Amino acid sequence: MDLYVIIKGIFAAIEWLVIARIILSFLPMFMRIDHYHPIVRFIYETTEPLLAPFRKILPSTAGLDFSPLLLFLVLGALERLILNLLM
Repeated sequence: MDLYVIIKGIFAAIEWLVIARIILSFLPMFMRIDHYHPIVRFIYETTEPLLAPFRKILPSTAGLDFSPLLLFLVLGALERLILNLLM
């Protein structure tokens, strides 16, 4: 398998997990979320180590957590850098 495709897939998977985490953070306003469900735990356990450093840099403002936005910017730059180095 092409290394380019593998790297793109890894970054896409991380981005989708972060999007799922964002959605899960808004769902408690509308319904109860079981944080012990294996899928929910997997999403939180895989994204928290990525988001935690950005929360230290950019604390939540008015109840909004902007760390995913910062993570998306860094992931995009890192992905472009890695893919450019491969070419």
